[in-house]
Amino acid sequence: MLTKLVLENFYSFKERTEIDFKKTSYTICPENVSQSKVLKGTVFVGPNGSGKTNVIRGIRFLLEWLFLDLKEANTLRNAVCLFGEHKTYMLEYCFDIDSNEVEYKISVNIDAEKIYEELMINKSIYLKREDNIAYVYEKNCTKEYKDEIPKDGSFLRSLYFNTKFAGNNVLIKWMNFLKNSIYCDIYLNNLMGARGDEVGVAEYLENNGTQRINDFFEKFRFNQKIEYDDEAVGSHFGIKADKKLILFRRDSLNDPIPFYMESLGNQLTLKILPVIFSVMDNGGMLAIDEFSSGFHNRLEELLIKYFMKYSNNSQLFLVSHSTNILKNTIMRPDQEYAVYFDGANGSKVRRFSEEQPRNAQNIEKMYNSGVFGGLPYYEEV
Repeated sequence: MLTKLVLENFYSFKERTEIDFKKTSYTICPENVSQSKVLKGTVFVGPNGSGKTNVIRGIRFLLEWLFLDLKEANTLRNAVCLFGEHKTYMLEYCFDIDSNEVEYKISVNIDAEKIYEELMINKSIYLKREDNIAYVYEKNCTKEYKDEIPKDGSFLRSLYFNTKFAGNNVLIKWMNFLKNSIYCDIYLNNLMGARGDEVGVAEYLENNGTQRINDFFEKFRFNQKIEYDDEAVGSHFGIKADKKLILFRRDSLNDPIPFYMESLGNQLTLKILPVIFSVMDNGGMLAIDEFSSGFHNRLEELLIKYFMKYSNNSQLFLVSHSTNILKNTIMRPDQEYAVYFDGANGSKVRRFSEEQPRNAQNIEKMYNSGVFGGLPYYEEV
């Protein structure tokens, strides 16, 4: 699980910024902490344009770096901070994999087109890449690589797909954790990750059917169910198509409602559930941007609490404008970060737990009163 993320000169994060995902001394919401004592999730709140999205872009970057062609997407060049003094950006990731520490560092200079990679296991270097030469250190043997170095991509990616890490169980489990991770932009309806094509709602229903989603709806009293078929009969009308359709059927109505005619909230709920199920079942990270788009406050709370209660080796990273999810019955103060933009210094983060709020305090009210920062101040109308 991800224990720390470091961003420097990356998008709006001009200065080195460390974000910690390890638990602190809080005892509330124990279900929000994994067996490895790593937090199961974090929420980032703050004004529009503060840099919240750029935090989880750091997670997205790692998934793109390892599983997509960044040269084609031009992500390598676009990621540098536009108002930084230099043209090198850096990301560091620290993971806990079965009580082993895996640290991975990426540095990219967009002017010289030079890339640096470093991978460490329990503080011992496993891989080091400096531009067009790389070394792998394992079992008292050092291997040098030159011809296999991709100019515009990750050598770690090439090494993994060529060798599968040659029986290194820690790295194999780490890579599986990353392969099961997904980035989701609710507003843009965008899924990204190695398994992204498997968790689209139509693909999920084709492979898994409707039972689990309908069980979820029944358990939490959504008063509806879905069908996935090319034909449906109702009391007033029926539907027959040349391919399978996603249909809603309300408990109070015996007529099928096509997916495209349903509310935005219902459509988004149906799209996000397969993603949540996939990450919870397989272990991995689920980073969701614009989480507050289209969901009722109580539905947001339900989805978070469901993930925290029933997941184990999984993490949920959220960008949201909904302050209701800051309640101490939903998230802990060490799971909450305020993001604000500090002019020429770029984006900054502030962890709520730094203020040491008590368990009984109203965290939402404290945030809205400006205690933690990351609050917009506009002129009164």
